[in-house]
Amino acid sequence: MLCADLVDVKWRDPSGRTRRGVANLEDISLSGACLQVDRPVPLGTPFRISYPSGELVGVVKYCVFREIGYFLGVEFEVGSRWSQRHFRPQHLLDPRRLVQRVTSRLRPDSPSIFNEGSLS
Repeated sequence: MLCADLVDVKWRDPSGRTRRGVANLEDISLSGACLQVDRPVPLGTPFRISYPSGELVGVVKYCVFREIGYFLGVEFEVGSRWSQRHFRPQHLLDPRRLVQRVTSRLRPDSPSIFNEGSLS
């Protein structure tokens, strides 16, 4: 699911120091999430994402710098799965629904202005 929401995050840096921050949640699925943060986080780092009624725990699988910040891929641990019932990000978009909407508009049997009569 594509989304946009701010979440609290926590991890330990290579020296063992606990780091905390706010991240922009870019997308989320049952098994992982992509977040935008302001500093790099090493691969394999245990990572916590907190939201108002709980948290998701995982491991950093990728960290890539793109123009405006670092994008982290976090794979959730077994037993730590996202559910819309527990946490629904502020702006949530299911790409499957978007594709369905577009393909239904492109079907030949769909109503369109070109087959509803002549244009004047």
